[in-house]
Amino acid sequence: MTGRFIYVMGPSGAGKDTLLAFARTRLSGSRVAFAHRYITRPADAGGENHIYLTHEEFSARAESGFFALQWESHGLRYGIGIEIEAWMARGFSVVVNGSREYLSRAAERYPTLKAVLIDAHTEVLAERLATRGRETIEEVRARLARKVPLALPARLEITEIDNSGALEHAGYALIDALKAT
Repeated sequence: MTGRFIYVMGPSGAGKDTLLAFARTRLSGSRVAFAHRYITRPADAGGENHIYLTHEEFSARAESGFFALQWESHGLRYGIGIEIEAWMARGFSVVVNGSREYLSRAAERYPTLKAVLIDAHTEVLAERLATRGRETIEEVRARLARKVPLALPARLEITEIDNSGALEHAGYALIDALKAT
């Protein structure tokens, strides 16, 4: 049996990391595995639990084939380890926090990919981005003004979750989407 590949994405500030942590806690011990990301942003920068790599370390791992997926965004490099393929081969559904811009390439590599889009109202995104303190007000405005076109492959369906309100509401909607695989 082969597990599914679940690609969670959304704009900065949508609460993806919070929802993924909510789901991870409640699905502990299940056949759903949450992949961590390797990022060239120090782990103490706030936000998600990830593995920090310097740009040199990231490049060396990329050249050695350690990543199943990798992309760049906002001056940072992101990678998902090749270990996810062993997890899927063992029948686990693997959840990845991905990039909207990289969706088409991820779907090429994993044709059975299930896409989940987490979003929130603009004012909620603005407040969350300002609160996390990683960017200046100008950078926050630029992120909010940036519209990423979502190019969906013809056969790909997407589950959309609005995370503008209570964490439990969106959190259980994500769990339902993950269990539906």
